[in-house]
Amino acid sequence: MTKFSHLQMTAMVLFSFLLTLSLGLWLPEVLRAFVKVFGCPEELVPHSIVLMYLVFVLCLAMPALPRGSVKVEDKAILITGCEKGFGFALAKHLHAKGFSVYASCLLKDKNEGPQILEKMKCERLKVLQMNVCSDEEVQQAVEFVRRHLRDPEKGLWGVVNNAGISTFGEVEFTSMAHYKEIADVNLWGTMRVTKAFLPLIRRAKGRVVNIASMFGRIGIAGQSAYCISNYGMEAFSDCLRYEQRRWGVKVSIIEPGNVVAATDILTRDHIESIARRLWDETDEIVQEDYGKAYFDRQTISMKTFCSSSSKDIAPVINAITDALTSRYPYCRYEPVDTYWWIRLHVLNYLPTPIADWLYNN
Repeated sequence: MTKFSHLQMTAMVLFSFLLTLSLGLWLPEVLRAFVKVFGCPEELVPHSIVLMYLVFVLCLAMPALPRGSVKVEDKAILITGCEKGFGFALAKHLHAKGFSVYASCLLKDKNEGPQILEKMKCERLKVLQMNVCSDEEVQQAVEFVRRHLRDPEKGLWGVVNNAGISTFGEVEFTSMAHYKEIADVNLWGTMRVTKAFLPLIRRAKGRVVNIASMFGRIGIAGQSAYCISNYGMEAFSDCLRYEQRRWGVKVSIIEPGNVVAATDILTRDHIESIARRLWDETDEIVQEDYGKAYFDRQTISMKTFCSSSSKDIAPVINAITDALTSRYPYCRYEPVDTYWWIRLHVLNYLPTPIADWLYNN
């Protein structure tokens, strides 16, 4: 959990106090002025306040309403990045629900996860090699899936773009090569796989589910490369959703919170390796201006961020499953803990100077 300064805590308490005053005192006055302008009876004011509170409760307090579900029989799903983490768990979960699963892996023959999946020896679960950065391997994966589908003309029900890598490092410590490396997997990889499989998805009027991050909606110091790749994925997903609506294809974005510890996307050894690379590739003038002590503190802060993360991936797996099985899936899913949910919405909807004052001082 992130620690707050006394100033930040005071600001949040003050904000809560002002919000309570505005809803309890100023809102009625604003509504009275509004009804007078339009010549409405003043009795509408208390009714309007009750209605606004009701909408607030419905939006935030009530559980999701049932939206129907689709039959999973004879439906096939392709998942990228199934060596470990979300991909590995999702492949087993969707297989257990009755889907036919194509679990693609970066190194199919060199990791434990793919070997475990292959040992399940089930016709509905196939493991295949696919590097999302390779046009050739992606096209080979398309042909593999097409050959093994029961009826290729009925298409592929879903693609889950899960393959991704993470990093850290402030802008002046991050080389352009490092930016491109992260984007090549997280952004271009997602686009490459989606474009290749879209003809099959369209035939099934199926689903595209892109695993982004809460950092695709909010920036954070020291993670610009990761944020940029996820912001791009959000934009790609939105545009694709608009375009594919006419075909009956639904596109959902999953925005997990801090679940680094549950996925091993960043380990302490990996952080040390990235830190050495960042420092070695940084210009001397930047090293001198910032100093090694400052850089080391940022590395330690990243380790703390990772070690304090959630180890429960169930909310993320449930969100992906809903996006694939609900008759009316959400455009965005936010499987994050309370702290990050509040921060996500404060940074998105409050005026930027206020949000920056609360979280980026």
